[in-house]
Amino acid sequence: MRIEVLVDVKTILGEGPLWDVEEQRLYWIDSFGCNVFRATVDGCEVRAWDVPAKIGSMALRKQGGAVLSLQTGFHFLDFETGETRLIVDPEPDKPTTRLNDGKVDRRGRFVAGSMDMMEAGPNGALYRLDADLSLHKLDDGIIVSNGPCWSPDGTVFYFADTWSGEIWAYDYDQDTGSVSNRRTFAKVDRSGGGAADGSTVDAEGYLWNALVYDGKIVRYAPDGSVDRVIDMPVKKVTSVMFGGPDLDILFVTSMAKPPLPRFPGDGRQRGSLFAVHGLGVRGVPEPRFAG
Repeated sequence: MRIEVLVDVKTILGEGPLWDVEEQRLYWIDSFGCNVFRATVDGCEVRAWDVPAKIGSMALRKQGGAVLSLQTGFHFLDFETGETRLIVDPEPDKPTTRLNDGKVDRRGRFVAGSMDMMEAGPNGALYRLDADLSLHKLDDGIIVSNGPCWSPDGTVFYFADTWSGEIWAYDYDQDTGSVSNRRTFAKVDRSGGGAADGSTVDAEGYLWNALVYDGKIVRYAPDGSVDRVIDMPVKKVTSVMFGGPDLDILFVTSMAKPPLPRFPGDGRQRGSLFAVHGLGVRGVPEPRFAG
């Protein structure tokens, strides 16, 4: 196994690595820097787009451009012009929340949750944006929405409320996009001060999660047991995704500055985008938003 710094752009709050098989490009975001980034697999040809508010996640669209979860709601991003367009704001009456982590299901729907910006109260919710741009609430009572992803067959949805100490699993109806039967998938080891952040699922059905503030990447077996732990060069790792031509490189984002004073600082490589090679595991292609 080899860990390298792929791109050192010192993202304030780097998040959401997204490998697109069609373009063979890696996207990621700076939530607090209000940027979307793109690069080649070797970290070259770096492009950046500014967005008008804090960004929690993004996904590419089948018809071009991207769908974003911003503090001010779901938006489209036009890569050619750099312009954003509001789709819907699910929480206009909640000034203390913003949209956070999100991904696209196997049928092209965008699922993203909101979070309490002080990371204190259960004021967030989980939403599904369908291809017809209709919005549906899937769950609520969430402090910080993180780590949405699906089993390879799309029938199990994984999700974490970061400060709950758990990663949850739901039954996922692919025909309707509804969730049911929420249960504890895994208990998160928080003895090192860490908490569950971004996740992805590999081709074997194992879940990989970034243990933010503890500097670890944890691989969980389908039964929720810990299969492998990787120690990263920085403590504030935030999210993970497999990519590269063979989908066998694990890309890991990190933050340069913690969002709140109570969280720890980090070393010289803080805010870097990392690439982990030689894991012997492949990921699954990420779908594009159908809307």
